[in-house]
Amino acid sequence: MTRPPNAVMLFAAGFGTRMGTLTLNRPKPLIEVAGRPLIDHALDLVDALGPVRKVANLHYLPDQLEAHLAPKGVLVSHEQPDILDTGGGLRAALPLLGSDSVFTLNSDAIWSGLNPLTMLRAAWNPDLMDALLMCIPTAQAIGHAGAGDFTADETGRITRGPGLIYGGAQIMKTEGLVEIPDKVFSLNLLWDRMQKKDRLFALTYPGRWCDVGHPEGIALAEGLLADV
Repeated sequence: MTRPPNAVMLFAAGFGTRMGTLTLNRPKPLIEVAGRPLIDHALDLVDALGPVRKVANLHYLPDQLEAHLAPKGVLVSHEQPDILDTGGGLRAALPLLGSDSVFTLNSDAIWSGLNPLTMLRAAWNPDLMDALLMCIPTAQAIGHAGAGDFTADETGRITRGPGLIYGGAQIMKTEGLVEIPDKVFSLNLLWDRMQKKDRLFALTYPGRWCDVGHPEGIALAEGLLADV
């Protein structure tokens, strides 16, 4: 049986183009929400897991992020000269992660309610699952447009469709990454392969969640935190 994951991949390599001028001179994970960098809000969730290996992938303005993360015990995976997308980035970081199943966490969202990572760990069943995604009902998602990414059945198995938004937190097995020939690819490719095997699952988040991928999301996220 696959052991419980003891490593977390923080996705922090993106250009943050939707943030406009806010990311001209700093990477998006260092944009502040309620007086703290976005990535520090993500690290709060990670640190609540207890001792785990923490890894972040870096590409855009990496020196700033590396200087910020080093005192926090976060290892870094540099993506140079090319950015590798989520799938390629996770595969490149596997030597640092050192686990056959890992948490992954986006650094551009704010969660209000239970810790999504501890919820995922409690529900993870590697005998049934190749990935377990934390998803948010559209009515509980702030700053995010669209009908959703996935539809879940009564067992939690998911397929592409409306209703649930992927919130950027999951547990997944990583062995399937080596089967993908591309250097640059999204984790969507691996999810689709897992879904065809009926091994792609979701948890439905009971709290609220805010997408901070665009400038308007900062004030929305700060309002969400103020309501806690």
